Amino acid sequence: MKRRDFIKTGSIAAAGIQILNFPVFGKNAPSNKVILAVMGLNSRGSYLAKSYAQLPNVEIAYICDVEDGAIQHGFDALKSAPRKPILVRDIRELVQKNDFDGLVIATPDHWHTPAAILGVSHGKNVYVEKPCGQNPAEGEMLVLAMNRYGKLIQMGNQRRSFPTLIEAVKQVREGIIGDPYMAKAWYVNDRKPIGIGKVIPVPATLNYELWQGPAPRREYKDNLIHYNWHWFWHWGTGEACNNGTHEIDCCRWFLGLDYPTKVTSSGGRYAYHDDWQTPDTQIASFEFGTKKVITWEGRSCNKFPVEGAGRGFTIYGEKGTLVNLGAGDYKIFDAGNKLVKEVKGEMAADPANPVSATGNLDFYHFENFVNSIRGEAKLNSPVNEAQKSVLLCHLANISQRTGTSLDCDEKNGHILHDPNAMKLWQREYEKGWDPKPNA
Repeated sequence: MKRRDFIKTGSIAAAGIQILNFPVFGKNAPSNKVILAVMGLNSRGSYLAKSYAQLPNVEIAYICDVEDGAIQHGFDALKSAPRKPILVRDIRELVQKNDFDGLVIATPDHWHTPAAILGVSHGKNVYVEKPCGQNPAEGEMLVLAMNRYGKLIQMGNQRRSFPTLIEAVKQVREGIIGDPYMAKAWYVNDRKPIGIGKVIPVPATLNYELWQGPAPRREYKDNLIHYNWHWFWHWGTGEACNNGTHEIDCCRWFLGLDYPTKVTSSGGRYAYHDDWQTPDTQIASFEFGTKKVITWEGRSCNKFPVEGAGRGFTIYGEKGTLVNLGAGDYKIFDAGNKLVKEVKGEMAADPANPVSATGNLDFYHFENFVNSIRGEAKLNSPVNEAQKSVLLCHLANISQRTGTSLDCDEKNGHILHDPNAMKLWQREYEKGWDPKPNA
């Protein structure tokens, strides 16, 4: 099904999401139009721009990027949109505009929090892709900024808006598998080596100064842009935050948890010998007191499936088990492993798709964001909730990098009794670029 057809059909209403229906003038009333800008356009950002432009009474007024190829992707994605977007290359200039409602951010990770803070501090609502920060401190900054400026910040953990998973959480809360006490998440792929990068002149098509932005300056290498920055600690956050965020978030959601008391991680860069710094193989464990636990298995370079799927999660309870295979599907088994309920969902997950593993299902999350801007809904994943899941991924990475088990404060997730690990709670910024959540 084409995305536009998805919006036009009754599939949203059938799944329990309210169709836009504004009084007097209907859904196309000018007063209810939502105007957006999109920052970061190479891959996911162009998909977001095209998707948001297909929602009723939503327009993309601006696109923002620092690389010519990515900019062209953005224009191409919107070539069928009624409104031609205006290009603004510098986010600091873009947020000064007063004629748009929301900023959609799909940049590299090191830009997520600084851009989001620039957005809300200039009166814009923000949709920021996962992870909502490059380090734990940035998640806290976003919560401060959201409270300080009174604007919406939604993170792109779109499973929080899938109607089938919302219903599944409700059933777990009502006791369909008894007390849920353990959850397991996984993600696998077959990513190839990135080689040993060579220092070369910055391409004329790229403003590398703006690309680096808040990150301290580094020489340009030929194996960094567009995607491989994910695997360098200076800019990215590894597979745990890149993909683990989604299913780890679902585990925490289904178990009804906040902050952990203990985090451990093992693994490394095993598959190849190259510049890749983050683990390509990682097993992380998150304990919540003595009552509940979450585990995550990430294999970036071996795609042998778990439960027959490349990504997903399992919830274990005292009276049964719930299994999800990465999208809106789920199965529920009783204590004897007998299948008692199955929901197939609208599509299967594609873990190898770098743009959208869950395709049209993402529209539920996008619609939730614009409806919340209109005051017709509440965010399904406000950043004060979403950052708790991202924090788990950051803590797994900190445990991995320090080689230690982390004891954490159950009130806020802060690392206890380990000054060395706590050094990784935040990062250094290029002079003059540090985020200011309370400015």
